[in-house]
Formats: sequence, structure tokens, C-alpha cells
Amino acid sequence: MSEKSSSSGSDEDVDPESAQHVELGGVLSKWTNYIHGWQDRWVVLKNNTLSYYKSEDEREYGCRGSLCLSKAVITPHEFDECRIDISVNDSVWYLRAEDPEHRLQWIESIELHKAESGYGSETSLRRHGSMLSLTSAASALSATSTSSFKKGHRLREKLSEMETFRDILCRQVDTLQKYFDSCADVVSKDEFQRDRVEEDEEDFPTTARAEGEHNQNNNGSKEKLFPPASPKSMNGIDFKGEAITFKATTAGILSTLSHCIELMVKREDSWQKRLDKELDKRRRVEDAYKSAMNEMKKKSHYGGPDYEEGPNSLINEDEFFDAVEAALDRQDKIEEQCQSEKVRIPRITPVPPGDAYSTIGTHRFAAKVEEMVQNHMTYSLQDVGGDANWQLVIEEGEMKVYRREVEENGIVLDPLKATHAVKGVTGHEVCHYFWDTAVRMDWETTIENFNVVETVSDNAVIVYQTHKRVWPASQRDVLYLSAIRKILATNENDPDTWLVCNFSVDHDKALPTNRCVRAKINVAMICQTLVSPPEGDKEISRDNILCKITYVANVNPGGWAPASVLRAVAKREYPKFLKRFTSFVQEKTAGKPILF
Repeated sequence: MSEKSSSSGSDEDVDPESAQHVELGGVLSKWTNYIHGWQDRWVVLKNNTLSYYKSEDEREYGCRGSLCLSKAVITPHEFDECRIDISVNDSVWYLRAEDPEHRLQWIESIELHKAESGYGSETSLRRHGSMLSLTSAASALSATSTSSFKKGHRLREKLSEMETFRDILCRQVDTLQKYFDSCADVVSKDEFQRDRVEEDEEDFPTTARAEGEHNQNNNGSKEKLFPPASPKSMNGIDFKGEAITFKATTAGILSTLSHCIELMVKREDSWQKRLDKELDKRRRVEDAYKSAMNEMKKKSHYGGPDYEEGPNSLINEDEFFDAVEAALDRQDKIEEQCQSEKVRIPRITPVPPGDAYSTIGTHRFAAKVEEMVQNHMTYSLQDVGGDANWQLVIEEGEMKVYRREVEENGIVLDPLKATHAVKGVTGHEVCHYFWDTAVRMDWETTIENFNVVETVSDNAVIVYQTHKRVWPASQRDVLYLSAIRKILATNENDPDTWLVCNFSVDHDKALPTNRCVRAKINVAMICQTLVSPPEGDKEISRDNILCKITYVANVNPGGWAPASVLRAVAKREYPKFLKRFTSFVQEKTAGKPILF
């Protein structure tokens, strides 16, 4: 994986106490979907955002997706040392690095960007100034007060507090009333003193001063002895009357408040019932919402890499089997529709004479082909009885399917053997259509791509084919050599034997890839033709011929598919394949000269 990093931002707009944002870019494998699997993508980490592009060269065309890392949850995978899962709400990215060191580098960089984003950190308050800190503190206090009220302070507790406040207010009113009374007494005494002074001045006029005269006070300034107005008009405020009014108003307020308290007490039970109903309704809505969100998460994540075939798959065997069976059913329906709509194009393929297939080749795989042919002639045609431990699993008319259960390192390697008898065709015809690559796609419905890698001789080719994906199983591909041979009978009373053997080989033009699991095969189609003599001098027709077929298959599927699922699929698919293929051969040979 190639990576690069560069600094972004300037010293003027970044707090020196915090580290600078670091841009990180490189190639990571991203899980796309269950069809395409893991794909290399150019991933960029910048400004607290993770973006990805199809490649580094296509950055100028814009990103294909991005995630804000402020609320992202970064989860290193428990078993895969190179994988990171990044989720934001319902969006999940599955990423794989080249090795654990690169994964650690990406995780540390992402966490650094999250920390520097200031989301929920103390540095964010310091960076944005003290006013934000004060506002945030006030908001927090307000929220705390509100939440504390919601958490259980009932109405009666608040009413008790109001009673306390009323008592305090009453005490304050009494204190104020005493103050007002004292003020009123002082005013009364002052008026009485003024009256006495005036009476004395009337009795002794010589000591009186003219109106407007001033006394000299201690600091040398002059002041009038008495103002010209009367004492009552000079004071102007009736303290006792104001105190009586204040007390009456306060008493009215308290009385009204008491009345409100009584009403609130009466209404509390009614409001509590309504509140309980609303809380119950809210609880049901929240439960429904959580259930819906769980279903959405399950649907969005189902099909991700954690639910694929693998050693740590989260899908159990029953779910695996149900998914595989549903996918095979869909493929069958699609194939039925295609067969009903498809008009077969007749293919004219030259058929070499039978003698061309009876000789041993001289190509580089000739010795291996001859070894495979002799093994199949020796062991594949043996009877299924005795100590071979073959188990009959399917019997439909002339067709019988046998199996022996074999496992190696947890992988199912069950040999399979099927016998069948088909009227109206010869062994040469059956083997020809089984081997001929020109008509392979006409009868084989499980293949997605098919091509001949090399033609090694007239009767041997190397073939590479990928099979259709059956989710949640991984996609399989096969590279094999296919050879057709005619084995001459050693006894004139025995029929000749036609054989097609397919076995896995290696080739530089078809190396294994991460996209598919490479399966290993050793398959043989062995056919013999039985002819019943026609009546009289009639020529032999297709009504007089019968082909005995022995089909053997040893397949190592690779991967981690459950054994029970593999056996169930084999039991279902092999009989269907054999019936489909033999029907195809009967259709292709109908009305044509017999090819012995």
C-alpha cells in the first residue's frame, strides 16, 4: 500500500497548544458489495473528513463518498489484523490495510483528527474564547436544573417550597410594617416639637426672628429655622396609610397564591394521569423506533463482509443454508425464463473420427492424462457395493447418486458417483457434448465466465471458468484440463468406452485472485453404448441404443463453507445437472445420424 502525508493549516489560525492537522492518503481495500467484494480505493484523511476515490488519478473528478469523523466510531476487527470498521450512524465502511502496521497508522491518524476537531473537548472552549465558556456553563446549569426537575421532583415538593416562600414573605411584611410604624412615630414626634416651638415664639415675640431669617450653624453656613410650608405639606407622604395599603395588597397576593395552590393540588391527580398516559405512549413509540432502527441496521449490514463465508462469519449454518437455497431457487427461476425465451442457435461442430481419440497424446500433460484415464477405468467403474462405503442419497428412475463422506482439515471432500441410463444416444455423443467447449454455455447454467486458456492437442484443452456467485458463499473459479478419450474394448463382446476427464492444473495465464476461491476438481464422464438388435432387416435406430453413464466427481471447494451446506447443495444440484445435460444431448441428436 502506498501512502503519503502532508501538513495542512497555518500557524495563525491553529492553536499552538494543539497539534496541526495531518493529511493522509493511500490505497486501502474497501468492501463494495457481495458481488464485487473488496476493491482497492484511494482514501484521503483531511480536515476531520475521510473520503475515498476510485483511484489516485481520479481525484480531480471528485470523491465517491466521505465520512465526517466527529461522531465516527473506529473499530479494529477482532480477528482480521488488517481491517478497520468505521461507522457513523447507519453508514459503515469496511476497510483493509496492506498490513497491521499500516492499519495502526490509519487508526492513529483518524483518532488524531477526531481529537483536533474540538468535538466535546475542553480545548474547544478555550479556543473559541471565554464568552463561549460562560455561555456553555450557563446552558449546562440550566439543563441540569431542568433535568433535575424532570427526574422526580413532584408537584407536592414544589408546593412545599411555595409554602416556605410564603412564610418568609409574611415575616418580611411584618418587618417592613414595624419599620413603617417607627417612621410614622418619628414624624409624629417631629410635628409635636414644631408645634411647641411655634407656641413659644408666639408668647415671646422679641426673641422671634422675621420669616426668612437664618441661623448661623457651626460650619458658617446659614439655614432657615423653618420652611414657610406647614410640616404636613412638607413631609407629603402618609407612611401609615402606605403601610396599610402595602399590607392589604400583600395579603391579597398571598390569599390568591393560597387559592392557586389549592387548585393545583386538586388538579395534580388529573395531570398525573395524563402524564402517565403520555409517558406510556412515548415508551411505545421509542420501542417501535428502536425496533425499526435495529431492522434497518440488520438490513444495511447484512451482506457485509462479516456475513460472508469465512472462518469468523457471523452467519450460522441454518441461515447460510437458507440464503444459499434461496439464491439457487432464484437462479433456477431465471434459467427457466431464459430457456423458454431462448431460441437455440444450431452449432455445427466438426466431430473427428473415433480413432482420433483412441491414441495417447504427446503434449506435456499426456502422461498425467493417461494416469487419470487408467485410474478412472480401474476404480470409477467398480461396483458401489462391498467395502467402498458408498451411500445412496438419490434415486430417480434409472438415475442413482451415491456419496462417501470425507473431510480433510474441516473441508468437505465427499467423492460423488452417479449412474444413469439414457435412451436414444451413444456414449460418443454424450462425451462429445460434455467435452465440446463450443456448446458448454448451452447446457451449463452455473457458469458466469468461460474461456479456453490453451488448446494442448486435438482432444485436450485447458479451461478457466468462474461460477455464478451464490451468496453468502464466496465465488469459485476452476482451472482444469479437459481431455476426451476412447478406450477400445479388450473383449469383442464388450462395448468400447468413451471417457472425458477434467482435472485441475496450473497455468501462468490464469493465476488465482483474491476475488474468487480456487476450487480443485477431478471429474470423469464415462459412457458405454449398448445396442439391441433391430427386428428383421431394419437398420439400427435410436430406439435400439442405450447409453450407460457413470459420472464421478471429487471436488475440493476450498474456503470455509459449512459441511452440512455443501452436502445439501451437492445432493440438490448434481441430479439436476445430470438430467439437464442428458436432456440437452437427446435434444441435440434427435433426427441426426447416430455417432458411434
